[in-house]
Amino acid sequence: MKGYTYLEVTYRQGKPLAAYLHLPGRRSDRAARSRKAAPGLVVDYAEDGRAIGIEITSPKSVTLEAVNSILAELHQQALAEEELSPLMAG
Repeated sequence: MKGYTYLEVTYRQGKPLAAYLHLPGRRSDRAARSRKAAPGLVVDYAEDGRAIGIEITSPKSVTLEAVNSILAELHQQALAEEELSPLMAG
């Protein structure tokens, strides 16, 4: 079981292109369906309905408040500002 949340960022020419916020779950989890949650944010769900991650498709336009609002809906712990700071690079 992967019991922690972590951010994975993809960069192009030194600037964030996209990111994925992995939520606590099983290492074998795969997305079975997705739901647009807010502009630039898509929540992925496992086959059993558990949220497993948040796709950040527009890092420049996403705010900490928007991410934390979705995390609250999913009953997940809010992020601190420094946890999203890699998205502000460039």
